[in-house]
Amino acid sequence: MTDAPLLTDQAAFDRALDALLEGDARLGALVTVAGRPALRRRPPGFAGLCAVVVAQQLSVAAARTISQRLNAELGGAPTPDGLLAAAPSALRRAGLSAPKIRTLTGIARRIASGEVDLELAQRLPADEAASYLTRLPGIGLWSADLYLLFCLGRADAFPHGDLALQVAAGEAFGLPGRASAEGLKAIAEDWRPARGVAAHLLWAYYGARRARIGTPA
Repeated sequence: MTDAPLLTDQAAFDRALDALLEGDARLGALVTVAGRPALRRRPPGFAGLCAVVVAQQLSVAAARTISQRLNAELGGAPTPDGLLAAAPSALRRAGLSAPKIRTLTGIARRIASGEVDLELAQRLPADEAASYLTRLPGIGLWSADLYLLFCLGRADAFPHGDLALQVAAGEAFGLPGRASAEGLKAIAEDWRPARGVAAHLLWAYYGARRARIGTPA
């Protein structure tokens, strides 16, 4: 593979996964344990970025509930103007903590002012786009990469700081412990331009391993 595929749907993801498996035979063992993973997608734009922020340090179920409540309080998917117009009490009713309210309103202000353009992020290479998005308050490289991968379908986005990915890589490749962030980043160079597809597989492997030994994923 020379060009980064865009993960528009499950079929596109499956094609990218097939190419990835052909290029790195080690990954076949992960499929044997975890099966072929499903593509994770969230809406693009501000609504998707809100979902990423809401999910920070929360379980998937809790984040989904708060996102649904936020949509209900705002009368639809979040927009910068809609969120800035919302009363703080409405945002609290949705389940947002005070720090996340500050983060989301700060993001909304910078996007509404044009200081950060989410459409520009779609046109930049994955690493440059992630760095660009960190201009937003509360958005580090991990959150930026999740936005690129889940919301924009950028196949080469890779959140090497993700703990589950580090643990999965350590287990999958026989390391003495979990991979370090920089070590995982180096390993993932072999998976360009589909590092995000490999991330999906590592997440699936992490979950499958924990399900087998009876610990929560």
